Amino acid sequence: MLTYEDCVELTDLEEEEIEAISQHEHIPEIVAAELGCCLIHQLGGESSIKRIILEDIEAARCHGHPQEAAHWQQVLNHFSATHPTVMRQVA
Repeated sequence: MLTYEDCVELTDLEEEEIEAISQHEHIPEIVAAELGCCLIHQLGGESSIKRIILEDIEAARCHGHPQEAAHWQQVLNHFSATHPTVMRQVA
């Protein structure tokens, strides 16, 4: 039987990146892991994940949650560092 952690390992994403997808899409994290895995392995998928995280940052700011916005910014920084093609794909 696979654990959630096993599923995360199969996605090529970090837990926080999956959490961002889950929050953005209003889906359970295990479903977000599957979606994230599909996105990260398709052309343009990294840009889609970056947009999701950017929208999470903006939503947190709009709702007056600066600490949450800062958390998502750290997630975005890590995602951009570990997926360097994202910086060239989305301005």
